This record gives sequence, structure tokens and C-alpha cells, in this order.
Amino acid sequence: MTISFDQNIGFIGVGNMGFPMALRLIEAGYKVTVFDLNPEPLEQLSKAGATVAKHIKETAETADILLTSLPRPDHVERVMVTQEVLTSLPADSLWIDLTTNRKEFIQELAIQAPDNVSVADSPVTGAVDGARNGKLTLFLGGDPEVRTRSLNVLNHLGRVIECGELGSGNVVKLVTNQLWFIAAAALGEGFALGMANGVDLAVLYDAITDSVGDSFVARHDAPSIFAGHYDPSFTLDLCLKDLGLISELSSVLSSDLPMTEAAHGAFNRAAARYGNEVGELHVAKRIEDDEGISFRLEGDWVPPWEQ
Repeated sequence: MTISFDQNIGFIGVGNMGFPMALRLIEAGYKVTVFDLNPEPLEQLSKAGATVAKHIKETAETADILLTSLPRPDHVERVMVTQEVLTSLPADSLWIDLTTNRKEFIQELAIQAPDNVSVADSPVTGAVDGARNGKLTLFLGGDPEVRTRSLNVLNHLGRVIECGELGSGNVVKLVTNQLWFIAAAALGEGFALGMANGVDLAVLYDAITDSVGDSFVARHDAPSIFAGHYDPSFTLDLCLKDLGLISELSSVLSSDLPMTEAAHGAFNRAAARYGNEVGELHVAKRIEDDEGISFRLEGDWVPPWEQ
């Protein structure tokens, strides 16, 4: 596959996840134009070689490929529809949405796109450290030729899994988040159960990570609990947004999903107590506070966004 670095990349949304992704594309040699409401990351990316758009539509008007990395589907609607970014894309350009989004919504926007503008969805997983280190997993949906074209850019960000037709990337992403949220909600329960029955937390963690209880969540997320910051890089609000999207997907099933529903309830209870804008792992802090115990554990727990 021939990769052309002469292509202009537009990038809207350079927050916790978008910033390191845009930086990697700049470092790979692409010409990148960026836009965000927060001036601080724009200043940093400008120093790294990016062009800062004077207005949001400029990112589309000059783009061969436009990437959007936004927190919520309504943000995508505001940017692409209300602010007319979608209709500003030139012929033969490609829009790749990295947002965790609704399958049907991304399909609707593809219909609204100008003639000869291609659309792909490619939500990502792997947290801020994965974005920084180019070790994300990206779930790519779109027509076969669109997926092939998207790979040129996305391969710089991590491993790309081609999921099928447009919208399927978001289905796969939400399934992975469904399992993540269940595991995250269960982690604090396991810690509390063991500690209440006399087992040291360090012993529990050693046993969990060397047994059938091991998981990415245990290894990646537990240190944020031990350190006491509960990972503010991903908020309870974003968890609840994704759990709402997961609930929408589940409407096509005749069976109930008790594990998913229980996890949704656990995150709702955490948000009701601590607010929506705190770190995702306050789902475990609630159990600490209810039991009057501490999940602090000494160690060199480097925050994910610094790894």
C-alpha cells in the first residue's frame, strides 16, 4: 500500500485523545490542520508543526482527509451539521469519525454528505497512553474501498480492525466498552470482598493478575484506584453516555442483559454521589466510602496519561 504524506489532514477535537493522535500524524510527516475550542492544545500542536484553523470549516475546506474526535454524538451533530463542516468537505475527500457514536447517526450523515465525499467510522480504544504511544485499537467501518483508503492514516495510530459496513466500528467499540464497564464495576466489589474477610489488598491484586480474574481492566485501571485519582482522563459522564448507547443497541435483543444493566446502575449511583465530571473509577470509590475502607496501595502507579 502506497502512503502519501502530501495529503492534507484536518483534525477537529484535540482533547485528551485527539491531541496525541494529531501529534502522531504530524510526527509521521502529514500536513495537519487542527481546530478545538480550547486554545492550549492548539498552541502546542502549532509548535509541533500543525496549522491552526482560523475557523472550524477551514479544517474541512482544505482537507483530503478529515478526522473528528469528539466526546459525544451531539457534539458531532453540532460540528458536522449545525456548523456545516460536513457540507464544506471538497469532492473526493474522506471523513473519518473517531468518536464513539450511534451507528444509525453516522449512516445518516453519510447520506447527507456531498457527492463524492466518503465516510468511515473508526472509534478507538486503548486510553490516553495508547494514543500517546501509537498503540490504540481502532474499529473501522465503511465500504471496502473506503476502509482501504482510511488505513493509510489510521495505521499510524495503532492496530486497525476492519469491522464491516459503515457503523459497525461503533457497534464493536460499544461491545468492548460494555465488557469494560462490567469489569470496572466488579473490580471494587472484589477488592472490598477480599479485604473485608482479612486479605491484604496487595495480596489480592497479585492473585487477581495471576489468575482467571486477570483482565486489561485489572492491570490498566486498578492502579488509578490504588493511586486515588480514579483516572480523570475518562469521566463518569462519558461512561454513562456510552452505557446509554449500549442500551440503545440492546433494544434489538429479546433477552435482557442483567450484567450490563447492573453495571449501568453502578455507574449511575457513582455519578449521583460524586457528580458526572469525576474520573470513571469513582464506581469503585463508592464502595470504599460505603465500607469505610481504603483501596490505596503503595507503588509507582504512573497515571495512564503520562505513560
